[in-house]
Amino acid sequence: MTLRNRNSHDLPLALTVLLGLLSVFGLSHWIDSHRPAADPNVEEERLYLTSNTAKRMSLGFNGLAADWYWIRSLQYVGRKLINHPDEVQLDDLGPLNLKLLAPLLDTATTLDPDFMEPYEYAAVVLPAVNVEDAIRITKKGIAANPRAWRLYQHLGYIYWQQQDFKAAGETYSQGAKLPGAPSWMEAMKARMALEGGSRSTAREIYLRMYEQAGDNRVREMAQRRLMQLDSLEERDALRAVLKAYQTRTFRCPSSWREIEGPLRAMRVPVNAFGSPVDPAGTPYLLVKESCNVDLDRNSKVPYQ
Repeated sequence: MTLRNRNSHDLPLALTVLLGLLSVFGLSHWIDSHRPAADPNVEEERLYLTSNTAKRMSLGFNGLAADWYWIRSLQYVGRKLINHPDEVQLDDLGPLNLKLLAPLLDTATTLDPDFMEPYEYAAVVLPAVNVEDAIRITKKGIAANPRAWRLYQHLGYIYWQQQDFKAAGETYSQGAKLPGAPSWMEAMKARMALEGGSRSTAREIYLRMYEQAGDNRVREMAQRRLMQLDSLEERDALRAVLKAYQTRTFRCPSSWREIEGPLRAMRVPVNAFGSPVDPAGTPYLLVKESCNVDLDRNSKVPYQ
């Protein structure tokens, strides 16, 4: 092919890409130009385009527009996190008053119904904000992608969080029937029926979420929850050691070194000072007044 012919084929492609970029830029400019002046008395901004309006204005470049709304969703949550005085977890963002998050995720998935990350994010974040929106958006994803078993995993997770173990088990079972679904999806139905609220079930859910997550923020959240479960079990074991010592000596140990032998026997990691450390590597606190053990509030392990 000659240079002239190659250029003649590349020109329509370049014009198409340019038109797509201009479309997204125009959509963004329209939203900004119609935004009212900032009012310090207004607690929450509005979404200036409905999902269907945004889809019409994208001029067929729905994927690019969906990316824009997805990025805007993350920025919206990020700003709220930065301005909040206390640390909050990704799956417990209720205190941030995220009224705009559901409409943003809804618009992103209307523009691109095959875009999986917003569905996953909705399943993890929205239950603490508005569980009805979380369920609605996830079911919307299932309707648009009926063969995507991971969406059933996300919906089952929402029901499990709400302690609706029957609905969670049925949802996992439905997803297990889809092509490519792993065997553990069907096993989750029995687990929900027998021990839906147990730590072992929670561990299974967060482990599978960590393995399957398409978003790094969701994967990090799952990892932190797994550390939390490990810590809960370690603290139970440490309390048993403390109680045994107190029963034998009629007092609480003044330091962790006094129970160095039992700590070594239970194989809990200890630092150079003989203090047991949590899964994030932060020393546990010995609460002498109640002969108990607690997390350091500076630990990376979620406190609740």
